[in-house]
This record gives sequence, C-alpha cells and structure tokens, in this order.
Amino acid sequence: MGNKLYVGNLPFSATDDSLREMFAQAGQVESARIITDRDTGRSKGFGFVEMSTEQEAAAAIKKFNGADLDGRSLTVNEARPMAPRDGGGRGHRGGGGGRQRW
Repeated sequence: MGNKLYVGNLPFSATDDSLREMFAQAGQVESARIITDRDTGRSKGFGFVEMSTEQEAAAAIKKFNGADLDGRSLTVNEARPMAPRDGGGRGHRGGGGGRQRW
C-alpha cells in the first residue's frame, strides 16, 4: 500500500487547507490537493492526500471512507497511477495538404 490517497465525492466548498486539516486527524499530511477544472478553476469534486507513512494512510482510509462531509459520503482509497491516455490532440494521422506525387 502506498501513502497517496484518492478522496472522492468532496463538496465543492472543500479547499486544499480544509482537506489537509481533516486528514491531519489521522496523521501527518505531506500534501493535500483538490483537483480543479483548468478553464473555470472550479473544483472537480475529488482530490489527493499524501500521508507520511503507509500506516497513517491506512488509518485515514479507515477513518474517512464513507464519512459524511457537508452531506456527502466521502470515498477514500489508495490512489492508483494515472492510466496512459490515447492520442488526442493533433498530428497523429500524418501531414496533409496537397496531392502526393508519384
């Protein structure tokens, strides 16, 4: 088990600091970050907390998974590595423009 935790179903009023304060009840918090929309800056309703030890991470999962925060039931579990994304964007089909000459 790792030290980094996924925290889902957060109320949109939650902040990095409030997340840090809450998880400090389970041990030393190395970092706490709520993920926001790049364009609007609004919370996406989830974040990540990194605890200093695996034991503290396990204690935080036990304490906060399913806990109520502002009327929302939190989901807390070990964070998984982000899956690689397929393509997207430009340039994956080769260049264009004009006819090919033989």
